[in-house]
Amino acid sequence: MATERRVWLIRHGESESNAGLPTDGPGAAPLTELGREQAAQVAAAFTAPPALIVSSPFVRARQTAEATAARFPEVPYEEWPVEEFTYLGMLHGRRTTAAQRLPHVEAYWERSDPAYVNGGNGESFTALIARVRAFLDRLAERPEEGLIAVFTHGIFMKAVIWSVLTGVVDPDAAAMRAFRRFHGACVIPNGAVVELWRPNGLQGFRVVGGGALHMAGTPAAGEAPSPAAVDSQD
Repeated sequence: MATERRVWLIRHGESESNAGLPTDGPGAAPLTELGREQAAQVAAAFTAPPALIVSSPFVRARQTAEATAARFPEVPYEEWPVEEFTYLGMLHGRRTTAAQRLPHVEAYWERSDPAYVNGGNGESFTALIARVRAFLDRLAERPEEGLIAVFTHGIFMKAVIWSVLTGVVDPDAAAMRAFRRFHGACVIPNGAVVELWRPNGLQGFRVVGGGALHMAGTPAAGEAPSPAAVDSQD
């Protein structure tokens, strides 16, 4: 019988790109001072050590995980391919801001082609969903008992939630458009935590209602983020 599994998906703290500053590619943006404060608040939110700390290889996720790893130095730390959906490819140019990339973002989603690879080396939507399913399978197979803390990114978190809720494994154009609507309707602030739970037996993962934390410094209730923030890969 499969082991019960509890997972925290944690979005990284505010990055320089989130703050409107230019970046040198999708993985390079470091945290701002506020982002480091959010990372410390995430670390303080744990009431017991997690069984495993996982991070994306991107700088902003690793820096967010550092505070939790420092608080629990005895806990194993691993990097998994839970990086952000980097669908812009080469169009995510050096020293560009999220606002400057927004026209390319809108053009990508308007295309609604799950197999399309943008900019020469972007990730397709089909590949993103395959990566999400591989991530969920890997979580289910881990031997640890207890909470697994995964420091990751906003669109990747939305893709995980959407995949769990819909069961889609081979998206077509209609599914991609449906995810786009979900993406626009689901806001995951920097430092937010969303909980997944997998019971014993053959059942899959579930999204835990109320299993979310929003750290200080995130948008106030009712405050709409900018289009660039909603669509940002950062």
